[in-house]
Amino acid sequence: MPRETIESRLDNLELRVTELEKLPDRVSAVESQIVLLRTEMRSEFSETRQSLRQEIAETHRSLRQEIAEKHDEALRYMRVLHEEVIDRLKTMQEGQSPHPPSRFALRRASRPQNDS
Repeated sequence: MPRETIESRLDNLELRVTELEKLPDRVSAVESQIVLLRTEMRSEFSETRQSLRQEIAETHRSLRQEIAEKHDEALRYMRVLHEEVIDRLKTMQEGQSPHPPSRFALRRASRPQNDS
């Protein structure tokens, strides 16, 4: 294998040094791209967080409203049932039965009483 001449070795060395001299500029370019990417990502993540917060807040408001509506509906139904019970009690006290007795009440009345 023939040895390289000093001139060819020197040429190779000069090429390598020339390429190495370009590295700081290339590293700076990559660094600025990374900084730009970080800035863009921070902005995008911030927008995403804000959007999620708004969606969560809207869902929270919607659920609270729906729960309040169902609560009010249940209260109205309870009041109606309460009034029915009061009316039935008044009718029972007066000795009048506006509703026919239920099958359960008829069965209970038809059973023999235990005199214990």
